[in-house]
Amino acid sequence: MSTTHLGKTNLKISRVGLGSMPLAINGRPTREDAIKVIHRTLDLGITLIDTADAYCADENDKNYCEKLICQALQTYQGSANINDIVVATKGGLVRPGGAWETDLSPSRLRQAIRQSYDSLGGRKPIPLWQLHDSPQDEKYTLKEIFEPICEAVQANLIQYVGVSNFNLEQIKEAQTYVPIHAVQNVFSLFKRGAETDGVLKYCEDNQLTFLAYSPMGGRRKHKKLNKDKFLTNLASKYNCSTYCIVLAWILSKSKCIVPIPGASQITSIEDSVKALDIHLTQEDIQSIDNHTFI
Repeated sequence: MSTTHLGKTNLKISRVGLGSMPLAINGRPTREDAIKVIHRTLDLGITLIDTADAYCADENDKNYCEKLICQALQTYQGSANINDIVVATKGGLVRPGGAWETDLSPSRLRQAIRQSYDSLGGRKPIPLWQLHDSPQDEKYTLKEIFEPICEAVQANLIQYVGVSNFNLEQIKEAQTYVPIHAVQNVFSLFKRGAETDGVLKYCEDNQLTFLAYSPMGGRRKHKKLNKDKFLTNLASKYNCSTYCIVLAWILSKSKCIVPIPGASQITSIEDSVKALDIHLTQEDIQSIDNHTFI
């Protein structure tokens, strides 16, 4: 398994992680089947599992995915060393009635961090805790928002901190309050803004890990990949799935990128790992760059 370090830390993580959201939201597999997916993920050598307190059905189901991952790790009997597994979680979103809303009030974040810590076992600091969203209004400043996060680091509830859905200026400001080791932003064939908005280059220049979420375009767009003739031809050339081509393309963009494709079935995560063995030619990378995906 190809590995890299999380930011400037000594934590080693696999170059592809598991995005656990499909295991926990509407349409999710049974708890038993979800645990099987996580166990297979570990067997394959993946050491990064990304989750969030909001990966659940609604507020009454809060922390479902974190508890699921904790149970999966506790019941794992395979060959992987669970002490090497890095669970990255997020806080800052709420799920009233199943909706997705941002709530970055310091008091709620303080509570959210504690609940995530307990849901993940409550025995060691959360390896990577990420602020799930950037401020959507001016209700709280970033300085106020990061106060409970800094407190949690000092209290040994959090080991390392990351941010998600942050722009370049917000990342820079966040770093004045606490060391930032990861940025989790969307990156796919359909959304390539990180290449032009300065975030990816900043991560490269400052040794931050860029966690690419929704690498297949998300629930609404991933099915389009298998209908794109250009991609299916490339998949035939490399004897792999179109999804492998997409992940290989993302991996080619930077050594700091770690895609975290979601999976609700064992076959999905097995396919994602195969991308690490696909080495696209520069010509094919350029062709993908120039192709229009809608």
